[in-house]
Amino acid sequence: MEIKDKVALITGGASGIGRAVAMDLAQRGVKAIALVDLTDQAHQVADEINNRDGNTIVEVFTGDVVDSAFREHVYDSMSEKHGVVNICIPAAGIIRDDLAVRVDKETGKAKVYPLETFRLLVEVDFIAPIYWAIEMLARIAEDRYQQGLRRWAAAEKIQGTVIFIGSVASQGNKGQIAYASSKAGLAGAASTLMKEAIFHGVRFGVIHPGFTDTPILQAMGEEYVNKYVLPDTQLGRLIRPEEIADAICFMISNSAVSGELWADAGWHPPA
Repeated sequence: MEIKDKVALITGGASGIGRAVAMDLAQRGVKAIALVDLTDQAHQVADEINNRDGNTIVEVFTGDVVDSAFREHVYDSMSEKHGVVNICIPAAGIIRDDLAVRVDKETGKAKVYPLETFRLLVEVDFIAPIYWAIEMLARIAEDRYQQGLRRWAAAEKIQGTVIFIGSVASQGNKGQIAYASSKAGLAGAASTLMKEAIFHGVRFGVIHPGFTDTPILQAMGEEYVNKYVLPDTQLGRLIRPEEIADAICFMISNSAVSGELWADAGWHPPA
């Protein structure tokens, strides 16, 4: 699908992969970008892009990605000003690592991973991305119906693309029961939605980044990275967010690419 002159929406756009994708899409000529984030830091990203290009193509929406009313507001606003959103990158995510079961050395009692934390991870990292994607699909389907169009035909060209942000942790990784489960689930969602959404001309895919130099990873600390990440990474360094953004744009623009793309720098979960 052509990126130029399309309308894009990115959640988690204030930093990391989301920020890098916004920068890359702007360079490739998108008409408008909705930058969605929980923090006001997204305004700095928007200013950087808008000032660089001399056009106000980025609009910031501050709110919680699990809020359905907020989600609808963002799509309504973008549709009214710029037309139907064509590109959706739901990149917002959180991490809450811990072992599934941890035994207290003093009492001998086992502590299990908190259910409320698991549910939070699923809401943010699994359910929210799916519903931001489904919202775009619904808007495209309605727009086509209003134009008298039904089943999509290849001659019409691709109408929209969604790229979910998976993770190499989806293969299973110690201490990431909730995170790994959520990211693995996105692959099943994308595969299912692709089968349904192509009726309306919308593609779905998943990129699985390896350990990328983002605020989430930086919070783990340099010692953790040097001890547990780099020894199992063939590339010998962390992945740059810009490298993942470039891969995402490749997945958007090359309609022959489907399914899952692994951008893992050669990292695999240790046995």
